[in-house]
Amino acid sequence: MKKIDKIRIIPLGGLNEIGKNLTLIECGKDIIAIDCGLAFPDEEMPGVDYVIPDMQYIIKNSDRFHAIFITHGHEDHIGAIPYLLRDINVPIYATRLTIGIIQNKLKEFNLENEAELIEVRAGQTVDLDTLSVEFIHVNHSIADATALAIHTPCGTILHMGDFKIDVTPVDGEMIDLTRIGQLGQEGVTLLMMESTNVARPGFTMSELKVRDSLRNIFMKAMNKRIIIATFSSNVHRVQSIINLAAEFHRKVAVSGRSMVNVIEVADQLGYMSIPDRVLIDIDDVNNYPPEKVVVITTGSQGEPMSALYRMAYSDHKIVEINNRDLVIISATAIPGNEKLVNRVVNELYRSGATVVDDSLAEVHVSGHACQEDLKLIFGLVKPKYFIPVHGEYRHLKRHEELALSLGIPGKNIVVADIGDIVELSDEGIKKIGTVPSGKILVDGLGVGDVGNVVLRDRKHLSQDGLILIVAVVDEYTLTVMPDPEVISRGFVYAKENENIVDRIKNITVKVVEHCASEGYDEWIFNAKTRLKDEVTKYVSEQTKRKPMIIPVIKVI
Repeated sequence: MKKIDKIRIIPLGGLNEIGKNLTLIECGKDIIAIDCGLAFPDEEMPGVDYVIPDMQYIIKNSDRFHAIFITHGHEDHIGAIPYLLRDINVPIYATRLTIGIIQNKLKEFNLENEAELIEVRAGQTVDLDTLSVEFIHVNHSIADATALAIHTPCGTILHMGDFKIDVTPVDGEMIDLTRIGQLGQEGVTLLMMESTNVARPGFTMSELKVRDSLRNIFMKAMNKRIIIATFSSNVHRVQSIINLAAEFHRKVAVSGRSMVNVIEVADQLGYMSIPDRVLIDIDDVNNYPPEKVVVITTGSQGEPMSALYRMAYSDHKIVEINNRDLVIISATAIPGNEKLVNRVVNELYRSGATVVDDSLAEVHVSGHACQEDLKLIFGLVKPKYFIPVHGEYRHLKRHEELALSLGIPGKNIVVADIGDIVELSDEGIKKIGTVPSGKILVDGLGVGDVGNVVLRDRKHLSQDGLILIVAVVDEYTLTVMPDPEVISRGFVYAKENENIVDRIKNITVKVVEHCASEGYDEWIFNAKTRLKDEVTKYVSEQTKRKPMIIPVIKVI
């Protein structure tokens, strides 16, 4: 390897937030990325479909950018890949199932033939010019998840990805603690480890707990149709559900595009083994007695238009919920989704269904490391430096506290933010500056064309509504011809508030004709500005609301 005395770590996502994970490693003149994910919008982003990292720094340095290394196939780690590939094309290294999921995603963007996807195995090392990247098997809520050991001239960086320690995994492949321990013996300069569950004491429960709990539910639900909503990417849980259905002589129907796609990919690649004649088409589900059917569906987060959402609101073309249904929500609500999930659960109850979630039974376990899992990794790795990743600020600070309690000096811990340049050298670890970073909003086909101003307007409209005022002015007399037209949406019901509408018309005539009589070249612009101010003041006095005012003045 070339003589290099410092490396830089630049997170462009995944810090002080949940999702859109993307971290750059700069070694000499070379740059690689770890993951390239998206996040889902919150209630402050009306109309937005996805949120992706600001990747202009990568594009600006495209001549130095050589590869993307993916830890696993969840959307918050792969979802932004198509948007990056539109501007820059580099090899993408990932394990087999992850590659299959990425291929499916790229087909939606017609990019499947553009990308260079390179399959690797856990235990394999990819050598680049100034560094090498080793894939290490870990347990997570999706198969084929890995940690990455980046071997550089300045030492080894261990990025744990998303993981937990499961000593009884469904597929029998336990996290490779042996290799992680070996790396610790060889010396790990920097550990980057996820912070999602840092506040939870103990070890994360095994996926086998869910299988055992589901078996008990199957035994007690002999006369009911079972509908299970879970994450489509949790291949092992879906496999357990299918196995239980076969054991209890039930057919399995799958609903939801992402669920169908992932099962298809996992089955083709050998990550699932589906018994013969167990799967049926969702269109045929009503041809079987309810007690002989299991429906596996998307919608565990209450997403509008998901399959479970449509079932709950009687909008699904096949499945109609009734009192012979037992609905199992085999997931925990992602922070921010609690209201959506609760609405769906309420509708399911209204339809007569029995609902079971993780508050009533062990139907979900986290895929993320709790405190004792994290402590074990610290003990095995013995890192010199530490950067907590993957979490909101409170998670990162709690992780810093945990590291301090285990003996890592405070000067060797960096709690970073997206855009920070963290430099690692013989002199230590420190922040030395920033690069452009932030959130790019995806709305339909638009990428980045929805900004703060548009979001502000959308929130304004959603809170106080809109008043549109149309005034037609005679070119020669400079008077408003007929009565101005006042149209309101989301403000007040016009027919019941005619006095307010009439007053707005009067204000319009007065303001427009006064501005027109002043004779300035830009009187229309001045009239619009003054009209907005006058109407806003009047409406606020009368209703204590501040709707968006849009004046339209036309001279004919």
